[in-house]
Amino acid sequence: MVPPDGKTYPEIRTLAPVDILVPEEFGRLRELAYNFWWSWTPEARRLFSSIQPELWARYRNPVEVLLNVEPHHWESLLMSTAFQAAYASVVGAFDRYMQHPERWLFRRRFPDYAGGPVAYLSTEFGLHESLGIYSGGLGVLSGDHAKGASDHGLPFVGIGLLYRRGYFRQSIDAEGRQQHFYPDFDPMRLPVQAVLAPWGRPLEVTVPLLDRQVTLGVYKAQVGRVPVLLLDSDRLKNDPSDRPITHILYVRGREMRLNQELALGVGAVKALRTLSIDPAVWHLNEGHVALMLLERIREEMRRGERFPHALESVRRNTAFTTHTPVPAGNESFDNDTARLYLSNWASQYGVPVSEVMALGQVQPGSAGEPFNLTALALRLSSFRNGVSEKHGEVSREMWRELFADGEPPITSITNGVHVETWMGLETRELFDLRLGQDWEDHHGERSSWAEFDARVPDEELWAAHEAQKRRLIRAGRDNLRRMYARQGQSPRELAAVDSLLNPRALTIGFARRFATYKRAFLPFRDLGRLRRILSDETRPVQIIFAGKAHPADLEGQQLIERIFRLAQSPEFRGKVVFLEDYDMYVARILVQGVDVWLNNPRRPLEASGTSGQKAAVNGALNLSILDGWWIEGYSPEVGWAIGRLESLGDHERQDAEDAASLYDVLEHEVVPLYFQRDADGVPREWVRRMKASIRELLPRFSCTRMVSDYAERAYLPLATR
Repeated sequence: MVPPDGKTYPEIRTLAPVDILVPEEFGRLRELAYNFWWSWTPEARRLFSSIQPELWARYRNPVEVLLNVEPHHWESLLMSTAFQAAYASVVGAFDRYMQHPERWLFRRRFPDYAGGPVAYLSTEFGLHESLGIYSGGLGVLSGDHAKGASDHGLPFVGIGLLYRRGYFRQSIDAEGRQQHFYPDFDPMRLPVQAVLAPWGRPLEVTVPLLDRQVTLGVYKAQVGRVPVLLLDSDRLKNDPSDRPITHILYVRGREMRLNQELALGVGAVKALRTLSIDPAVWHLNEGHVALMLLERIREEMRRGERFPHALESVRRNTAFTTHTPVPAGNESFDNDTARLYLSNWASQYGVPVSEVMALGQVQPGSAGEPFNLTALALRLSSFRNGVSEKHGEVSREMWRELFADGEPPITSITNGVHVETWMGLETRELFDLRLGQDWEDHHGERSSWAEFDARVPDEELWAAHEAQKRRLIRAGRDNLRRMYARQGQSPRELAAVDSLLNPRALTIGFARRFATYKRAFLPFRDLGRLRRILSDETRPVQIIFAGKAHPADLEGQQLIERIFRLAQSPEFRGKVVFLEDYDMYVARILVQGVDVWLNNPRRPLEASGTSGQKAAVNGALNLSILDGWWIEGYSPEVGWAIGRLESLGDHERQDAEDAASLYDVLEHEVVPLYFQRDADGVPREWVRRMKASIRELLPRFSCTRMVSDYAERAYLPLATR
């Protein structure tokens, strides 16, 4: 599975980037630009930024930087010993990462494994903001999973879709209304490359959709040692009505969504087969990708299996992760539409369409019962998990009708985050200095943090945090100034933005998808009490909001409008701000710079909630409802709980109780502790809790632990069945 020379497995050839011209002396910049290793490696990002800082600031995309550098500009870099040294250092670090398989965690722990890779299907991958094919937590989790698999040296290949128009970009108008616009990505300017077929031509596969064949191109995003294949329907040989199938992530039209998911499910299997990649395990990340199972059933039946045996063969090495704790959030299609598309599968299987429909029905045979992709995935997988212990419990109850007595239930593997992606620069440099350059190789081991408190001085950790907080404030002001300028505010009003966001203030962050169950408006339930908390000039407090509501979610958009208008009101201006166009960049600066991370969903509807984990690895303290991962992570030394663990049946009473608890904790615990300083201006007790947050939560909720859990509990058992 992993060749002795340590090359990435599987090795997938790609079309050369012919338009990128760099001097021979810096020839490996091309290779670096097309490997997302740079996205979590500060030295690599500094190298690309130093080529032409204004280009990096505009794009944060090394391919765009290399495409836009004027040829004469390389002359000065060829004369720069500093740039040459930085280039050599980054190339050396990259080679050390990519090679030396004896150091890879998976190889060290399972040296005798010789099976195929894990094929990991997800409808979105959040690798970096330069590749806008993600919407939020699910995609970022997929991206972190791929990065974690790379760090482990786990044989792994991701498969998703290359959305030419991505997920929408958000702007806020002067009334607070969310506006949606969709970019038009040119794959030639993205950190992806067209995949070559074994015969040397660009790889294409075909997917049957009703009475026609749709052609999909295949691109590769290289994520360290892991390839992620991205399928694209925007091909000249397709009918104009089929080319947009993969254009927009989470397109609103239901039949178009079904076409997307068929393209991904069937195209993934065909692309891997064409590349002679034989997965040992198939991992479905959420039900959107479950139609892959139907193509694998077809494969088994072509090999001579009968329908019941084909189902068992597919089930044997399939793992499924569900992320949704409410039935309505699971992908389903109306009976008529599903039958239209499944009839072709049924005819190939030689069974009635009702038998195929039954695989995805909660109550098979019921009149009008929709076809549910989560039910399909649960029925045809042998390892099933939720993404926190509580979510596993909720999922078992939600889907109990599907399982016969004695059948393995839905278990849980709690989500984790890719530490190197989400940790701020100053904190990371401090750890390099005080913990040793190899601390990242061991950060998933709780024992490696035993001396953390003693080895990292309070003053230095606080200084690193303050530097990251200043960066957040600068970036926040830039975001606000651009938004207000577009809204037509005057130069005098734009200049006043520099007085917003107080670096002395206790800064609370709230950023996530604006679904109503996230209860973004809960802090505003009692405006008078909130005003008192935020308006104490001796102990200033500010809240930074960011997030998108789906274009079809009018209630979520109304929440954004209400918060934006309150943020513009005289009583809250400068104390509450809303940053527009939430993406991975905004998410990073927030989790790296805030003092407190706020999360107050309606329990038990938070499946996991990884944003608080990202804040925790930077030393931010969580203030959260006891739901999702926080039930497992909470202790009084690492943060605060809002409300009780039990849920009330009445939403109005629940909101009133949780809001009162939030205000109480802020007034009596969080704010006083933050402003309790010694003679050096350091909040010693606060820093003690920051250290506890890092020491206790980072190893438990990193994707190092998460990927290890999947490898031990799912991948290896399924691969050896």
